[in-house]
Amino acid sequence: MSARILVVDDLLPNVKLLEAKLTSEYFDVLTANDGPSALEIIESQPPDIVLLDVMMPGMDGFEVCQRIKQNPETMHIPVVMITALSDAADRVRGIECGADDFLTKPVNDTALFARVRSLVRLKMMMDEWRMREQTTGQLGVLRHETSLMDVDASEAAVLVLDDNEVDAGKVVETLRQDDDIVIATDTVESMFEYAMKREFDLIIVNLNLREQDSLRLCSRLRSAERTRQIPILLVVEEDQVERLAKGFDLGINDYLIKPIDRNELLARARTQIRRWRYHGRLRETYERSIEMALTDGLTGLYNRRYLYTHVDGQIERISASGKPMSLMMFDIDFFKTINDKHVSHAAGDEVLQELARRITQNLRSFDTVARYAGDEFVIVMPDTDVPIACAVAERLRVDVASKPFQITVPAGTESVTISIGVVTARPEGETTLDLIRRADEALYQAKHAGRNRAVLWTEDGFEEVAQSDVPAAGVA
Repeated sequence: MSARILVVDDLLPNVKLLEAKLTSEYFDVLTANDGPSALEIIESQPPDIVLLDVMMPGMDGFEVCQRIKQNPETMHIPVVMITALSDAADRVRGIECGADDFLTKPVNDTALFARVRSLVRLKMMMDEWRMREQTTGQLGVLRHETSLMDVDASEAAVLVLDDNEVDAGKVVETLRQDDDIVIATDTVESMFEYAMKREFDLIIVNLNLREQDSLRLCSRLRSAERTRQIPILLVVEEDQVERLAKGFDLGINDYLIKPIDRNELLARARTQIRRWRYHGRLRETYERSIEMALTDGLTGLYNRRYLYTHVDGQIERISASGKPMSLMMFDIDFFKTINDKHVSHAAGDEVLQELARRITQNLRSFDTVARYAGDEFVIVMPDTDVPIACAVAERLRVDVASKPFQITVPAGTESVTISIGVVTARPEGETTLDLIRRADEALYQAKHAGRNRAVLWTEDGFEEVAQSDVPAAGVA
């Protein structure tokens, strides 16, 4: 796994040693001997990870880390602080500054490389979501501007696995300082069951379970779709470097060394919860952008872009299965007069919204309705032959014509009718555009024949669908 790593240390021997070790693992290495030059390199040649010494003259590592994390353009770059300081308070300070880890010199190579590989994976994932967020901005969706460090980490749902009652109690009591909702369990199976049943912001696992395999559990959690991305914090003994490294390879996010320092537990938990929630907001923004790209903002129906793709798939399906598929296109009769009458597009918008609601309520869950353009709509009905399609078209026409539409600007009612063109897809040799063109021709014929009616396109011409005994609306 190749990555660009920036090593920052004011002592040249330390820089050279880390550079040699990382280069031997096939990482690209950049170096800086003080904070200001490190920030310049980060701006001009953004690295994938920063390995940052704490004790430097002038601008120390804590300040450098803060500046990296406060800058929206660089806050996603993982920072590992490396120092001779071993006091828990220093680790907490580094984590609160935004550091992703805090390694004490002399650094164990196994732990270092495992941590670097883990953070590279994290950086790649975050880069992908940031790229998607940029795309959402181009689609007109409001981008998420909150800094990672500003994300609220309180009131999180946390799942804890520890068969030591005293240690588990300490973890639960500490996390409740942030008003977290904590569920503690003492077996691998019960934890996995909980994780499959509800959403969690963080999972904490004790590596040293009696007669149970914590790492196998971590592997299961990473294999399951529901828990694949949820952060995992592993609680380990100081001499368990090899197993910790294996944990990172399996996908854990962070670790805590016993004896547990309450402040460090809170700091590491908050970091993982913030990142999880920030990632969640990026996902929500992206999903919203996809929805906006494929749906009509006024009616909530699918748009033309989605319609074409969907019909393409349906045509491929019927070519393979031989099952029928019908399509109808309809629009509102004399729609322009509604807006002209009320000197406002608001009344017309309300009519379109109510029409969309009535149509969807009269269809099956697997039928698809799309707003094609203006007041034109298309319905795609899989597994539907000509008689059923015609019956549905007539039912929709009657439902629209028989009940006036309520509007609020100004308050009152509006009589509305629709004209419908019905077509059934040919078993083979037809494109989406051909199918929609035939439906449009049938719709035109319905207009030409007097409106408020449904017309079927056939190979021999047009056939008007038999009308029910329902009076036409006033405008038609």
